[in-house]
Amino acid sequence: MKVLVTGAAGFIGSNLVERLLTTEPGIEIVNLDSVNDYYDVSIKEYRLRRLEELAAQHPECKYTFVQGNLADKTLIDKLFAENDFEIVVNLAAQAGVRYSITNPDAYIESNLIGFYNILEACRHSYDNNRRGVQHLVYASSSSVYGSNKKVPYSTDDKVDNPVSLYAATKKSNELLAHAYSKLYNIPSTGLRFFTVYGPAGRPDMAYFGFTNKLRKGETIEIFNYGNCKRDFTFIDDIVEGVQRVMHHAPQRRVGEDGLPEPPYAVYNIGNSDPENLLDFVTILQEELIAAGVLPADYDFEAHKRLVPMQPGDVPTTYADTTALERDLGFKPHTPLRDGIRAFAQWYKEFYG
Repeated sequence: MKVLVTGAAGFIGSNLVERLLTTEPGIEIVNLDSVNDYYDVSIKEYRLRRLEELAAQHPECKYTFVQGNLADKTLIDKLFAENDFEIVVNLAAQAGVRYSITNPDAYIESNLIGFYNILEACRHSYDNNRRGVQHLVYASSSSVYGSNKKVPYSTDDKVDNPVSLYAATKKSNELLAHAYSKLYNIPSTGLRFFTVYGPAGRPDMAYFGFTNKLRKGETIEIFNYGNCKRDFTFIDDIVEGVQRVMHHAPQRRVGEDGLPEPPYAVYNIGNSDPENLLDFVTILQEELIAAGVLPADYDFEAHKRLVPMQPGDVPTTYADTTALERDLGFKPHTPLRDGIRAFAQWYKEFYG
């Protein structure tokens, strides 16, 4: 099996490649990533080093890293021309709700132009009677649900009211993928991830940013005065879900009109157990002390401030994973404390 994973210097991408190298003997993986400086590049370099070391331990697999931008159509077309990818996992994207307010260009370039390049490359992978891409898996986001009042969020819900540009680009990805699945019979699956966390995660996420600030003695801001709930999903659960989806492509079928029915699917991957942010902060501080990141007598109350909701944020995220359980027999299950403990221990080891 030959797989292209874009964004594999990123949090989810690097963990997915680790899992594939250790559980899929003989797999061939091409890892494309721009290694941009949206956050601390040293963490991305750390992930890439781990992948190189792991690939060396599994000589039966083939691993190749290519540094480049998803928006570079020439590069994308060249990669597809030189490789007969069976599966494409597109995780490369500009992430973050708040960053999309101040840096919208990055989202249009990566999430729209970059994704279009992937779709076009998948389309032309069938040229000249080639077998082509058998499954395109791509990252969507729980942000597409916007400020939906109905919880838990179901993939059957209407999601036409995004509250951030980031969410709008992810919904656009789903619409584009559906159109290409219908027009060109490309099996595609979108994955709506819910608040992914864990070791070597993204520093712009709350648990990581809070830890950095507390360690420096700075004050952390808890939005909506702490009245937010998040469906925190541990990274190991996310990558297991992605791997299962990779091997479960939507079936190609012909409709009554004689034309292909779109082989298209969307799943939520979330823990289905939203946690109040104040409870989350309590667990985080307890595990940071236990790991030795912070001293036992740390005064948390002096470093916490409750503030109003930020533009683009939503009060609750909550995944309905019924479809995931039904079709793939899988449900994320890692308790928040276990996941935060793993992060705190990694943080202590990485930063000392």
